[in-house]
Amino acid sequence: MSMARVVITAVVLEGRSKSEVARDYGVSRRWVQTLVARYLTEGEAAFEPRSRRPLTNPRRTGVEVEDAIVALRKELADAGHDAGAETIAWHLHQRTGSAPSVATIWRILSRRGFVVPQPHKRPRSSWHRFQADLPNELWQADITHWQLADRTEAEILNILDDHSRLLVGSSARTIFKAADVVTDVQAAMSRHGRPERLLTDNGAVFTGAYRGHGWVALERELVGLGIAITRSRPYPPQTCGKAERLHQTEKRWLDRQDPPPATVVDLQARLDIFRAYYNTERPHRGIGRRTPADAWNARPRAVPARQGIKISEHFRVRRDRVDSDGKLTLRHASRLHHIGIGRRWAGTPVLILARDLDLTIITEYTGELVRELVLDPTRDYQPQDPRV
Repeated sequence: MSMARVVITAVVLEGRSKSEVARDYGVSRRWVQTLVARYLTEGEAAFEPRSRRPLTNPRRTGVEVEDAIVALRKELADAGHDAGAETIAWHLHQRTGSAPSVATIWRILSRRGFVVPQPHKRPRSSWHRFQADLPNELWQADITHWQLADRTEAEILNILDDHSRLLVGSSARTIFKAADVVTDVQAAMSRHGRPERLLTDNGAVFTGAYRGHGWVALERELVGLGIAITRSRPYPPQTCGKAERLHQTEKRWLDRQDPPPATVVDLQARLDIFRAYYNTERPHRGIGRRTPADAWNARPRAVPARQGIKISEHFRVRRDRVDSDGKLTLRHASRLHHIGIGRRWAGTPVLILARDLDLTIITEYTGELVRELVLDPTRDYQPQDPRV
């Protein structure tokens, strides 16, 4: 039995005085008076527990501020920008000089129906994040696809500074060739300096390592500038996660542009607008809600730690395995040539180091010299050295 029922019963049914009941049950006489008056007015409803929540809260966010938060949320979302509580707080402070706490904004958005619970998402405490210590210590480069208004496919190359999230380059082409990637990386370096390392996936325009085609144009350019090359593991996208996440943000913004880009030139114009906004106006959660430009300027920039080495365009490295007949194959000037090695090397993984027609063949794991020769482009078969 609740204390309210005990007190009311003692006064109304037993006829005891309010002062006596208050004294016997250790409650205030005013509370006893309130309960009795409530019973006389409401009957049995007086026995139900009542919330102690105050009717008004002088610290509650005003309706005008709530409406401004909701309006800003809609404005950012309609423009294709991030519209989370922290971003809204940043923009609101920029416009008015003050803003409620992020938690308050989140509660307002939840109450107004803008936040959808996502219990399936991993908690942030389980994330293992890597971030370079300095600007230009590591750049990430990746290519994504976008459909123009007429459904024509275009490609976008984004180059991102790992430390500051500065979008150092964002360019569009119908399809990227190796020389195009070099041109756009050079343009980014002319604006922001040379990075110490560049991280890419294993796309054909970024590396020839997995196809046995030697070095592609980008690799030769970076080695010549002393820039280290880092490649992600095949298939898992997490290594280039910052660039992948940038693609999502960029595509969400592009999807809200009206009219949609009709040509690659139109797409490039939109990308230029997005890059300016992303770098200077959009607070980034991953860097403490600063803009990438602020984070970029907050620390000194790293520089390449290696000495540049100019590599001839005619130099390439090919991985191969000696076949059961003791031969290797190498394509030169669109013609396939067979090279005699010897049956004793059958099954051995080797590297063919080619500089124009000069070939050096070594074992892949120990570096043991297998054969040196000058390729005769007029002959299909390069016979085994008779001294071997």
